[in-house]
Amino acid sequence: MSLELIDVRKSYREPGGAELPVLNVSHFKLEEGEQVALIGQSGGGKTTLLNVISGITRPDTGKVIIGGVDVTDLPEPARDRFRAERIGIVFQTFHLLPAFTALENVLLGMAFAGKQSRKYATELLDLMGLKGRMNHRPGQLSVGEQQRVSVARALASRPRLMLADEPTASVDLANQENILKLLQETCREKNVSLLLVTHSQEVSSQFERVEQLSDFNQIEVHA
Repeated sequence: MSLELIDVRKSYREPGGAELPVLNVSHFKLEEGEQVALIGQSGGGKTTLLNVISGITRPDTGKVIIGGVDVTDLPEPARDRFRAERIGIVFQTFHLLPAFTALENVLLGMAFAGKQSRKYATELLDLMGLKGRMNHRPGQLSVGEQQRVSVARALASRPRLMLADEPTASVDLANQENILKLLQETCREKNVSLLLVTHSQEVSSQFERVEQLSDFNQIEVHA
């Protein structure tokens, strides 16, 4: 699915009452099936941007158009349903449920979108190199294995757009390369658009298109 942001702004109120601008994006576009790495420093608005795109957070103004649908016009229940059915999210922290196995965590990800399939969940975990670890709980898996489960869970609902928030920040270099390769190859194979935010030049160097968040997020700093 394509993604387009038009005149998107988001600010928060500081404890003292002052307005803190976080996003001011006049235009950004991601074509269907395209893979983009977005570089930004901590506190630069990366996570807020992904939350606005996914509909978790509503912008103050502007349009977020995904696959021809302006998600900012949708009421909250419809935004939640749209996100569950069409958007996959890979977080920096894994958010796996510790009492459930790897397979059960992936099946739960499917359940939110109403697309539960044990066969497809098994195929995804196998694709992630976890064929022999499906019945292990998160505490029995390495950090790299946990992140691969989270990638499988994000893909489980067969999304058309994948958002990845520093997905390799919590793993070592070898696992960074493996996870990134799996994420890119799987998205390419399934024609899923991928927007990955990172502060790492090593990660961004694996993408053909690399953007600096500061180039199009024109924050107005108030004295």
